[in-house]
Amino acid sequence: MLELKDISFNVQDDSKEKEIIRHLDLNIDDGKFVVVTGPNGGGKSTMAKLIAGIETPTEGRIIFNGEDITGKSITERANLGISFAFQQPARFKGITVLDLLRIAAGKQLTVSACCEFLSEVGLCARDYINREVNASLSGGELKRIEIATVLARGTQLAIFDEPEAGIDLWSFQNLISVFERMRTANTRSILIISHQERILQIADEIVVLANGQVTKHGPREEILPELLGTSDAVGVCGCLKRGGANCD
Repeated sequence: MLELKDISFNVQDDSKEKEIIRHLDLNIDDGKFVVVTGPNGGGKSTMAKLIAGIETPTEGRIIFNGEDITGKSITERANLGISFAFQQPARFKGITVLDLLRIAAGKQLTVSACCEFLSEVGLCARDYINREVNASLSGGELKRIEIATVLARGTQLAIFDEPEAGIDLWSFQNLISVFERMRTANTRSILIISHQERILQIADEIVVLANGQVTKHGPREEILPELLGTSDAVGVCGCLKRGGANCD
C-alpha cells in the first residue's frame, strides 16, 4: 500500500514561495488501477514525482508497504518496487531495446524473455529487439518500449505521467490495449496521470486533484459520471478528452 500523509510541496517563484501541493492525503491499495485527473496546474505530475522521489516534499510523509520512504532516493525507491514512466521517454543513443530491457530487469534476460515483454506491449520483437532507443523511434514506439521496461522490472507500483502525451491516435489506441491487459493481469498497483476518458474508463478508482489537493476519490462508477456530467465532457478536469490522444 502507498500512503501520502499531509504532503505539501512548495517552490520559489519570483522570490515568493508558491504552494503546489497542499496538505494532501491519499491511499493507494495494492493491486488497484488508479487514474489521477484534474485541471492543468493542479499538482498531478508533481505528486507523481514526489512518490517516485524526483522531488522531495516540503512537509508530510510518504509510506510504502509500511516503510517511511520520504527521505529515500529515486534508486532506493526503485529497489523497493516503484517504477516511474515519464511524459516524454528518454532516448539512449548506442543502447538497443534488448540492452534497455536487460538494464530495467537488473539481470541478463534471455532474448526470448525480452521478446515476450515487447509482445505484451504490441511490438513485433523481430523488428525492435536490436534497434537503438534513439530518434528513429516514434513517440508511440518509445512509450510502448518504456512500458515494456516497466513490465521487465516487475515492480509493485508502476507510475505513468500522462502516457498519452505527444502520441498519435493509432499509438494511443494501442496504448489503451496495453493498459487494459495490465489491468486484467492485476499483479501490481498502477497509478496513471491522465485527462483521457478512455483511460479513466478502465480505472478501478479515480482521483481528482485540483489546487494541490484531492477533491474527489472513489470508484470509477461513482466518479466518472460526475466528470462527464457537464457540458461537452469538460468538467472539473478542465480538459477531459474523449477522442484523440492530445489536449488542444
